[in-house]
Amino acid sequence: MAKEDGGRFEINDNMCEMINDVFADHCYNNDMTDDDEMGAESSHTRSHDGTKLFELMQDRQQSLYEGCDKYSKLSFLVKLYHIKCLYRISDKAMSMILELLADAFQHAKIPNSFYEAKKVINKLGLHYTKIDACPNDCMLYVGEEKDRDSCKKCKTSRWKPKKRKKIPAKVLRYFPLKPRLERMFSASKIAEHMRWHALESTNEGMLRHSRDSEAWKKFDLMHPQFALEPRNVRLGLATDGFNPYGNLSTNHSIWPVVLIPYNIPPWMCMKESSLILSRIILGKQAPGNDIDVYLQPLIEELKELWNIGIKTFDSYGNEVFDMRAAILWTISDCPGLGTLSGWNTHTSLACPRCNFGTTPKKLVNGGKFCFISHRRWLDGRHRFRLAHMRFDGTIENRSHPVAIQVMISYNNLVMFMLNLGKNL
Repeated sequence: MAKEDGGRFEINDNMCEMINDVFADHCYNNDMTDDDEMGAESSHTRSHDGTKLFELMQDRQQSLYEGCDKYSKLSFLVKLYHIKCLYRISDKAMSMILELLADAFQHAKIPNSFYEAKKVINKLGLHYTKIDACPNDCMLYVGEEKDRDSCKKCKTSRWKPKKRKKIPAKVLRYFPLKPRLERMFSASKIAEHMRWHALESTNEGMLRHSRDSEAWKKFDLMHPQFALEPRNVRLGLATDGFNPYGNLSTNHSIWPVVLIPYNIPPWMCMKESSLILSRIILGKQAPGNDIDVYLQPLIEELKELWNIGIKTFDSYGNEVFDMRAAILWTISDCPGLGTLSGWNTHTSLACPRCNFGTTPKKLVNGGKFCFISHRRWLDGRHRFRLAHMRFDGTIENRSHPVAIQVMISYNNLVMFMLNLGKNL
């Protein structure tokens, strides 16, 4: 939608057209399914969202000042907000800038404070939820536990010590998945691409897209009802930790969890604009095996999307359908694999494919594990198999490990992720 080029900020010229495509034409379309067919709860939600969308469209159609055709009130504030994010301008500084602009250009429709500007931008629906968490990663304060003041497992206080106000010691920032998937079908151009994997299928024997993989095809065989609807969303989950302070000595570990929609073409699905940020896990240390605690809200949404689905308006087909979603695989490096799956990737059984057939050796002086069974992948007559003096003094006669394909049902996968790390 927007990009930074050599210090210059550019916004796609068709942003207003896209917003109009998403909201204006479909909020008041007479061909849509009646509220009775979607249920009372959906009717209430649409009515509530419709008010915000109507206000959003007014801001979109309202010129920044009389005679201005280049910027609307909405596009100007979105551009200004993006500049704030790029150059890390504080909220107070933004309020002072807006106050100056509003005073200098009184004929322009510019808010007097950043708080008022955020009210306009928030109507786009790009919100997130703050969930308090135990400082020791034991639990989240949600549901029946939302009013607790201490952890039910380790008894640690929920709040920061020696503070006048109750400030949570640790907070999970969670971005709900369902509204973001619904938004993909709200834009007719993106909704058309969500069918691409089924309409453009080829049998060339080449891996051009994830839909050509064996995992995709076996998933379709195991769940034919899910595969019948090409608009059902297939996701990949990726996560890793990083230090936001770079090479400084400050110890900190942030774990963003990102979802990748694989329905769309390969030239779109891996673009930054297509990635769905699910949550941001903060802390001075990595969550480790306790990452399953922070995945609980996502798993609950995925269970609902898998078992029940959600009524979603398809702007390309101009109809409402039951959208379902599933996670097909995870993407991570070797340490991240250990965190997500619970497999210990840093000791003697580090290789998940070799499993218990791994042949590790621990270095006497370094204390680290090394793995010297790589000769198993060579041809049976390769001279390195007999060259015991060049390696560890042994002759390698074993064949390479057989790849064991384990296919489990999606419900079992969900339960596995829920219990991630509990038995380690």
